[in-house]
Amino acid sequence: MIILKILFITIGGFGDSKSQGIYVDLMREFVNNNHDVYVACANQNAENTSVDNDTQMNILRVATGKLTKTNIIRKGISTLMVETQFKNAIKKYFKDVKFDLVMYSTPPITFADVIAYVKKRDGAKSYLLLKDIFPQNAVDIGMMAKRGLKSIIYKLFKKKEEKLYRISDYIGCMSEANVNYILKENAYINPEMVHINPNSIGVNECELNDSKKIEIYNKYGIPENARTFIYGGNLGKPQDIPFVIECLKANVDKDDRFFIICGTGTEYPKLKAFVDEFKPQNVLLLNGLEKAEYEEFVKAFDVGLIFLDHRFTIPNFPSRLLSYMQSKMPVLACTDPNTDIGKVITENDFGWWCESNSTEAFTKTIDEAVNADLKVLGENGFDFLKQNYTSEKSYNIIIERIK
Repeated sequence: MIILKILFITIGGFGDSKSQGIYVDLMREFVNNNHDVYVACANQNAENTSVDNDTQMNILRVATGKLTKTNIIRKGISTLMVETQFKNAIKKYFKDVKFDLVMYSTPPITFADVIAYVKKRDGAKSYLLLKDIFPQNAVDIGMMAKRGLKSIIYKLFKKKEEKLYRISDYIGCMSEANVNYILKENAYINPEMVHINPNSIGVNECELNDSKKIEIYNKYGIPENARTFIYGGNLGKPQDIPFVIECLKANVDKDDRFFIICGTGTEYPKLKAFVDEFKPQNVLLLNGLEKAEYEEFVKAFDVGLIFLDHRFTIPNFPSRLLSYMQSKMPVLACTDPNTDIGKVITENDFGWWCESNSTEAFTKTIDEAVNADLKVLGENGFDFLKQNYTSEKSYNIIIERIK
């Protein structure tokens, strides 16, 4: 087997080689197969760039501005600056390393010059893990526009998107709908370079014992006789929080269901204002938890929730689905009709889907979940996870392509 030197570039959270997450787990798979892994990740609002002394991976933490969970102006400025920051850091800290493969994820779409630099310097192949279709997603929810004053920044990012796609030798998409969308909207892309490489994790079968579950329920005042529904993750524009609030209102104080909303984001204050004003007895709002604590916390509940704004024309496929499946929880997805996440869930019998434009449809789907046999559905989801969404499978897809 050929040993590769891998450079992985991301603005996403990247702990150390022992932590968990879709990117860490994938890079660990490369390490486990004896490849040399180098990572360049964002260290938001840090004063200085630094290199971790990690025993398994070489992790370069690049000092950047605020790239996530901030307003569109600050995010836009930081996103435009990140390309130069990463390129300079790689030049300085990885100048003596000759890479065979450079991998990177979206967001952002502003890494083209960094990728081009590494490809030209080292003769490396390039592989894009497409996790976000920007700037169209921002247009869908009104943060950008194709005409008028807002179109200036849209056109700027659109050019950067095309540049990134053109520099990529391979594009791994999260689902079939993503592949179809990318090829339909970008006729210049060679279909042979685009394929499905879904979100993936290193699967661990670890269920919560009853005493720990009771401890969590007692700590937060959650009734043991209600069916519990948890949403964990970003609370921003893509989730359409005003609609989420209307869904909660439609189910307020029904004692056979209880909702846990755990996350952070720009729209969190709207949820906080709703809870403070209405004081619903069957809603618990938590302003995020540390990752390790959340991974244990989520296992205590019955059904995982996914919300996406109904205006989306792009097929989002949120990675939070994986933590629900690993916890053997059925999933209820309330989304736009363009994503195929609902199709995957329902066709493989591990949950429910409804459109995110009707509180009546949401409540009807909740009613179904309240009366369903969750154990069978949860096992179905866990089995599907092991068969389709493992970091080992993702690794093999990449290796087969770059051969």
